[in-house]
Amino acid sequence: MHAQFSLTAGFVVVSIALFGCGDPSRPTDPSAGLSGASGPSASNPLASHSERLISMMDACDPTTFNAAIGPGTCLRQGGVRFANFIAQLTHTQNAGAWHFAPPTTTARVGQTLHAINRGGEVHTFTRVAAFGGGIVPVLNGLSGNPVVAPECTALEPDDFVAPGASYEEEVQAASTQRFQCCIHPWMRTIVHTH
Repeated sequence: MHAQFSLTAGFVVVSIALFGCGDPSRPTDPSAGLSGASGPSASNPLASHSERLISMMDACDPTTFNAAIGPGTCLRQGGVRFANFIAQLTHTQNAGAWHFAPPTTTARVGQTLHAINRGGEVHTFTRVAAFGGGIVPVLNGLSGNPVVAPECTALEPDDFVAPGASYEEEVQAASTQRFQCCIHPWMRTIVHTH
């Protein structure tokens, strides 16, 4: 019971910090960033040639997540019950429905990475030097990420992406770049840029 209380308390703190945060310069309508698409990209037929689309996915069940963590934590229909989510993390250090798609991609300098939250929970799309833990200690422990990625300790309000919203980042240099969710640290993607 103590572990359940600690987990819930950690999520409540994160949930309180997240709601009401946003950047009006970034689109909140998932189709807003795609309306000007000039044609399909190699990774997604909906993305334009000037952007790479990355989907942030989850499968939270609103009834059980909202009961365990707090109202408004999950804003989707159906899904994985909270107890099953915790059981998956406990046994495999991963909850498969919580992921970035694709897990790896390529991009050119000057292209925009367009990350859309297609799930029901808040996520971040944070560039990190090395993958690590995030801002929810219990999830770090359950996912085997005890060392927090330093970039996750310096998040700003507009780094949190609500369900249906998106986050954009322009590729500035040729390199291998790593992105993770600082709430669910097993959600990751690697972008090879040239």
